[in-house]
Amino acid sequence: MNEAETRAELIDPALKAAGWGVVEGSRILREYGITKGRLEGHGKRSRADIADYVLVYKNKKLAIVEAKKRDAAVSEGVTQAKAYAKKLDVRFTYATNGVGIYGVDMGTGAEGDVASYPTPEELWNQTFTVRNEWRERFAEVPYEDKSGAWAPRYYQDIAVERVLEAVANDKRRALLTLATGTGKTAIAFQIAWKLYHARWSLSKGEARIPRILFLADRNILADQAYNAFSAFPDDALVRISPDEIRKKKKVPTNGSIFFTIFQTFMSGPPKDGKPSPYFGEYPPDFFDLIVIDECHRGGANDESTWRAILEYFAPAVQLGLTATPKRKDNADTYRYFGEPVYEYSLKDGINDGFLTPFRVKEIATTLDEYVYTPDDTVVEGQVEAGKRYTEKEFARRVIEIKEREQHRVALFMQMMDQREKTLVFCYDQPHAAAIRDLINQAKTTSTDPDYCVRVTADDGKRGDEHLRDFQDNEKTIPTVLTTSQKLSTGVDARNVRNIVLLRPVNSMIEFKQIIGRGTRLYDGKDYFTIYDFVKAHHHFQDPEWDGPPQEPQGGSVVPAKNKKPSDPPDAGGDDDGDEEENKRPGPIRIKLADGKERTIQSMVATTFWSADGKPMSAAQFLEALFGTLPALFKDEEQLRALWSVPDTRRALLDQLSDAGFSREALTEMQKVVSAEKSDIYDVLAFVAFAAVPITREVRAAHAGSEVGPTLTPVQREFIEFVLDHYVKEGVDELDDTKLAPLLKLHYGSIDDAKDKLGPVADIRQLFVGFQRYLYERALAA
Repeated sequence: MNEAETRAELIDPALKAAGWGVVEGSRILREYGITKGRLEGHGKRSRADIADYVLVYKNKKLAIVEAKKRDAAVSEGVTQAKAYAKKLDVRFTYATNGVGIYGVDMGTGAEGDVASYPTPEELWNQTFTVRNEWRERFAEVPYEDKSGAWAPRYYQDIAVERVLEAVANDKRRALLTLATGTGKTAIAFQIAWKLYHARWSLSKGEARIPRILFLADRNILADQAYNAFSAFPDDALVRISPDEIRKKKKVPTNGSIFFTIFQTFMSGPPKDGKPSPYFGEYPPDFFDLIVIDECHRGGANDESTWRAILEYFAPAVQLGLTATPKRKDNADTYRYFGEPVYEYSLKDGINDGFLTPFRVKEIATTLDEYVYTPDDTVVEGQVEAGKRYTEKEFARRVIEIKEREQHRVALFMQMMDQREKTLVFCYDQPHAAAIRDLINQAKTTSTDPDYCVRVTADDGKRGDEHLRDFQDNEKTIPTVLTTSQKLSTGVDARNVRNIVLLRPVNSMIEFKQIIGRGTRLYDGKDYFTIYDFVKAHHHFQDPEWDGPPQEPQGGSVVPAKNKKPSDPPDAGGDDDGDEEENKRPGPIRIKLADGKERTIQSMVATTFWSADGKPMSAAQFLEALFGTLPALFKDEEQLRALWSVPDTRRALLDQLSDAGFSREALTEMQKVVSAEKSDIYDVLAFVAFAAVPITREVRAAHAGSEVGPTLTPVQREFIEFVLDHYVKEGVDELDDTKLAPLLKLHYGSIDDAKDKLGPVADIRQLFVGFQRYLYERALAA
């Protein structure tokens, strides 16, 4: 009895007998996809985590059941069962062969054979040993699935449950730390949905609809949240703006879910010569829950004026959302909210397949630093002879060299696909304008004058319009945005393929936010690329880059720069870092000597990434690969045999992918070992056996001459067609999945191909059989 038969004939009836899928409120999720599998390039993913059964009762996942075929040992699936239980944060998990059941209590560590599955009510009571009325009421409210268009990812489910558990236990502050792009707003929405429909409020005896405030520091974030909460009744949602307050001469109070930014609440006309912020017009206990988006950006800081809002509404439950683990420069946030009730890192998101991986192009040029020579022209200012001007002086606009910027723009424009959506981070707003102009001058794939636009605080409504168009995946213009600070957070543009860093990024928090601009998934987007001209990649070497929150070691906490109460009402909080610009002396402007720009040299290095999210140089990648290969094949003959057949080649690539060596990375390694015109096979053979790479063209010529005499003219003509594609595109053209497309491309249809070549089985044998000639030992002689 195989596994499918075991499940149908033994396991399904046993679960039904225990009441699962029968008792009201109980469900069985079969083949439940926990993760999607890491994106590996070429539309491929690593193996996803899929649980055979997830047992659900009262809208809560309570247990995993991992099935094996009847003839397997009862506990054979226990390792998977435990791993999936940890992932889903459930207390009980079971392994079974349909005859016996092996149970594990993840809470106490107790495990062993059990006679039967517990009933839904029994499992609920075993999971929640202490009764809580609000937990029960929250559980009665199902997620809002937006007519089936939304299903929670496992970590979103856990985040919602952890916050609701904190609320049910009267905890007044909670913190969620989840990487950018993992859906923090969706999580906040589901929390609000359950509280709203359970009629939870601080005055619990009233059982009234709660009043919830979503507080952000930028209009774009508040607007995105307002739109994301659209499933609530229209009269429940209130967007608080200073214009509406001034017009109605009072703050809005009729509604349930309120959205605003800190700046609006901090503004307000003075009364009796004293500040009178708008938030003070609400009673301190008006809101039951306050959600503080991007809470690390100052709202919880001890010295921040925004902190006054949180202190004023102290009776409310306050939920902080952040993407950044604890560091010295955001320790106050963690001190205020406490340790996170749940964390989900960028590394987790990428490895689970919910975020897009990235590669880094580290770019250095001979003009990254500058020393004046007399043949250059000082156009403006006074240059200091002998002084070495570094990136720091360029970033502070102490010195400007237009040719330097032209060269950098030309480099990344040549390296990237100019049709891909791109964000370029510049020193400040004038620099963003200058880079915009240089990009539009260098573009070669578009004639649209708005191909590249600047979006900064100074660009106002027009800039916001450009940003909305950029975010619209159906629109291709604008293709490139230049900015300074404004777009480092809050830009939900899923199809960003390139991020260019032309200014230093000194804050780890900001660096993670910038990286987060590219991590959102989009169809056909296997990775995004960071073009780093300013050594920002050094942040990846920081042990806190993507580790768990750590208590800062030593030193004092430096509070974030405070916003002033006099900031323009509802300005959106977009600070492009130009506050001190007017205080600086005019920059030194240099024009390079004639022909000197053409002598600028550059070097590009690609950083590779291990499965645990650590950066590796090409040498480290090769060393790690060298250590892994002996476990996959014992000698070159075995590698040749595995690689010569599509099925075993695919299995080997999957094993490499699971070990952290994706197909995308292996393809990149072809460049490193000077095998770009060769095969991925040559990378493996070079690393494992120091074999000299052989070009695809040579392999194809050898295979054609060897197999040709054994074929009919029609068969030979088809194999020559396949070999031509192999030479041009690489080994992926030899995969089974490419056979049908190749037949259609060459013959027009599968039926026409069969008329020429015979039955499909014969065609496949021809397609698979000739491939061994590509990798024969004779070629290496």
